[in-house]
Amino acid sequence: MVVLVLLGVLALAVAGCVCVVWAERGGPRWVRAVATMTLAAGTVVRHSRRNRRPGLNGSTGDDG
Repeated sequence: MVVLVLLGVLALAVAGCVCVVWAERGGPRWVRAVATMTLAAGTVVRHSRRNRRPGLNGSTGDDG
């Protein structure tokens, strides 16, 4: 059961990446919407990892 869930998540990630590439080449409106959601989800994950484990990436946390 866990394997099926992981395969589903992997399929969604691959489909999102395909939509991002297709949207860059001028795909239809729904592809651009999926690409926007995919990029937003990636940003959320990236920020949540940064906030959860500060200091493990070797930086001081000072962006400026």
